[in-house]
Amino acid sequence: MDNDDAGNDPFDDYNSSEASFNDAEDRSITFPGPYQTKVEGTGSDEWLRNLTDEEWEQLGRNIANHTRIRISSLYCGALNDHRMTFFFRGLTNSNSLRDVYLNNNRLSITGIRSMVPFLQNANNLTELYLDSNDIQSEGFNALFRALRDSPIETLSCDYCGIESIEVDTNYSPKLLTRLDLCGNNISTDGCRELAKVLQGVDATLKYLVLRNNKIDDGGVDILVDALQNNTSLTTFDLWGNDSISDQGRIMLLKLVNDISCISATLHSNHTLTCIDVEVMNPDGSFDADDEIQRHIYEATEINITYEGVSNPEAAGREKVIQTQLHSEKRAALCRLQGVDHSVFSEIDPLHLPGVLSLIGRHHGQGELYLALKSSIMTLFSTMNMKKCIHQERAYHAAKVEELDAKLAAIVAEHAAIVAEHRNKMEELDAKLTSMDEAVEVNEGSNELEHHSNKRRRKWWWGLWGGA
Repeated sequence: MDNDDAGNDPFDDYNSSEASFNDAEDRSITFPGPYQTKVEGTGSDEWLRNLTDEEWEQLGRNIANHTRIRISSLYCGALNDHRMTFFFRGLTNSNSLRDVYLNNNRLSITGIRSMVPFLQNANNLTELYLDSNDIQSEGFNALFRALRDSPIETLSCDYCGIESIEVDTNYSPKLLTRLDLCGNNISTDGCRELAKVLQGVDATLKYLVLRNNKIDDGGVDILVDALQNNTSLTTFDLWGNDSISDQGRIMLLKLVNDISCISATLHSNHTLTCIDVEVMNPDGSFDADDEIQRHIYEATEINITYEGVSNPEAAGREKVIQTQLHSEKRAALCRLQGVDHSVFSEIDPLHLPGVLSLIGRHHGQGELYLALKSSIMTLFSTMNMKKCIHQERAYHAAKVEELDAKLAAIVAEHAAIVAEHRNKMEELDAKLTSMDEAVEVNEGSNELEHHSNKRRRKWWWGLWGGA
């Protein structure tokens, strides 16, 4: 238990929602079980074994009321199914807890059901650890559904007796990035359900840890198929699944570097940065006879170096250079993956000079000589020379068509601009004509008025003269 104000009775520190802390850091409460307390000889957690049902509920309520408590750990027998009912009844309205550790409490499906209301309301819960409990398949499936709308990112259920898994993608955690299911009894059927979490554009899982289960080559095949287009998972741990043979491991190798053709290599999985089937030696090496794992490691190292998650094109290109264009590595990978053909037969002859240049720069003169020896017939055969000429002619013909199209577009644009300006000129001419006509009308009106005035003057003079 981490509290600067701890007294003789730990419960006194958490029996009131008015408890205060002297620092601004996130706080955690740790309640180890009585067996651990007895071994340490402190006796400070003896009170935990003697709490009544009402006190367990009050403890949960008080933790829920402390808005600065972020982590709660009750492990090694601190809880059981009965206590869970009362503790989580009080904890249901907690919005501050971020990490919850309930490892090794012999919890079953009953205990999980007690947690459901809390899980559905815990708006800040990001990590939940339930390792070494007895929740079994039913408990895990209920837990997975209860976390549907949770912000949970890490879920760990190692050694929980899980065999079958039921995944409904409509009722799965939407933000889950790490799933630990070590030491269970997951087999091919379980892999089929887990594959649903790895498929689709909305897949979020980055770490899938399945150590020490009952996964065989059939399960690997299902998971590899799901990972063909997955761009989220970076760590895939299958160590300790003894039923995975070399065939299954080759499937994993092909996933990250398919040597069957250059296009397949370019479209391999470039997101995975760690695939563990066998354990690495302390010095970072693998056993001499573990050739498959070594090639897997080399492919995932390229994914790391070239940031395949964000730049798959660069990672794919590097795999082509390092393996397809290296005779020894290509031969080894072809042997493992059952591929028997020359890489140069699938390269366009027009691109061969550039490819040979890449080989010379990256792998030296020895590899360049072998590449030239393998590709010389392709490069200079009459059939391929004709193909080159035809392709070069087609290239120039396409260029002519492209330039003609550009010229036609320019002519059309020119005609449109000229027409626009001519229309403007016609509009302006019409305005000028209108203005001229208005002037003529005004001049005619003025002349008529002048004659009329002249006649009136004569009439008046006539009148004056008669008088």
